Amino acid sequence: MRVRRYGELGPLVILLHGGPGAPGYMAPVARGLADRFQVLEPFQRGSGGEPLTVARHVADLRDLIESEAGGERPALVGSSWGAMLALAFAAAHPDLAGPLALVGCGTFDAGARARMQEIMDVRMSQALRLRLANLAEEHADPDRELRARAKLILPLYSCDLASEEQELGECDARAHDETWDDMLRLQQEGVYPAAFSAIRSPAIMLHGAVDPHPGRMILASLKPHIPQLEYREWERCGHYPWLEKAAREEFFDCLRQWLVACRPSPVGG
Repeated sequence: MRVRRYGELGPLVILLHGGPGAPGYMAPVARGLADRFQVLEPFQRGSGGEPLTVARHVADLRDLIESEAGGERPALVGSSWGAMLALAFAAAHPDLAGPLALVGCGTFDAGARARMQEIMDVRMSQALRLRLANLAEEHADPDRELRARAKLILPLYSCDLASEEQELGECDARAHDETWDDMLRLQQEGVYPAAFSAIRSPAIMLHGAVDPHPGRMILASLKPHIPQLEYREWERCGHYPWLEKAAREEFFDCLRQWLVACRPSPVGG
């Protein structure tokens, strides 16, 4: 995996981007934490060769932690799909995972996904529906289509953005499809969220009330398995709190303070 590094002092924090298959956009979060933390921003494995699975991403994250953490339990700050990956990792390797900050966490049941789709349908104009329907014709490359789709639906995921520049890197549509299909399979088979009962790390959901991902429904699906899970929500905030005018400063203040307060002991300590 390609890994970008920020900061030189403080506890280790690993940022997990969403998509799946949409690396790069966590860079503003990395810069916002670099004054107090050592931050790693890995670009998750792309498509090619073996089909991508949740287990493959979990194994890659374990390799990264074992090579970089020096016996420390790093905090995992995941956005969207990245929050789901943080939970999957902490369930598989509870002794290696530090605090879990879940930003705009994805869904773990059909009811929450149906509610999200309802919200998106209400917000979507007919003009946008036509644009999205024509994307495949406009972009022969699926990766470019995925990137264009992300840009078009950003307003539906947001409240009042200070910037629409997401710093999104090269998208990988095949990685997105393979990984997400496997996550859905695991949910349908009852693996998730039940497996999260193994998680011992402190955990918090950081959510925008305007995010179409229904935060309180997602919380309700996770809380029986992760009783220590905390929840913080901002009213004028969407899926990317660090881009929102009203929530940006509070988001960073909350995240920094929580990570410092939950600093874990070393592995085996």
